[in-house]
Amino acid sequence: MEMTISVEAVRRCLSAHARLYSWRKPIYQYVALANLAHLWDERHRSALDVGGGTGVMAQAIKTLFGLERVVSIDVQDRFLRSLDIETAIYDGRTLPFRDGSFDCVLLFNVIHHVPAASRTGLLRECRRVAGDGPVYIKDHVARDALDDARLATLDFIGNTPFRGMVSASYLRDCDWQDLAEQTGHCSSESLSGPYRSGVFASLFPNRLEVSMRWRPV
Repeated sequence: MEMTISVEAVRRCLSAHARLYSWRKPIYQYVALANLAHLWDERHRSALDVGGGTGVMAQAIKTLFGLERVVSIDVQDRFLRSLDIETAIYDGRTLPFRDGSFDCVLLFNVIHHVPAASRTGLLRECRRVAGDGPVYIKDHVARDALDDARLATLDFIGNTPFRGMVSASYLRDCDWQDLAEQTGHCSSESLSGPYRSGVFASLFPNRLEVSMRWRPV
């Protein structure tokens, strides 16, 4: 049975570690987590979060999804000290875990920040450590140069306050399809959602956001 995620539950999880969310509703994070819940396999007990940034989303996933073990890994140490998940730094190429160490792997707004030449290698590593499990991806799909500019603006607004990466190269639908094939995955389902509303949604259409579940083939 699909779990239910509420805005208030997400706000409680995030605000316990990032004061910003004590007064600002985390609509973006809520929609991403609600989509993940829709795609989620409830048998998962562990997850690896690759490119976890501050680690706060991985913490929310551990709490809201009732996981026993969550590890968040990144190339820089920006992890919040209040987290109770495992965190680690790695070289951006080889994930320091044995084959099949986790039930699934999470990539939240990561791939567009990875150089194009390194994406296949990273996703093959994700498949290796997930074993027979899926890779859950939340990222972007751009149609043209205008969408690239829109997404660059969103990255600047969303990442700068947290010292996150701003440089990016956004993927088209065909890029995602090629990447799945090259890394031995099939994409079984993809979702968008009401990330933005009103004028903001007109300027930055919600179709730019996508959540996917990739299964090994």
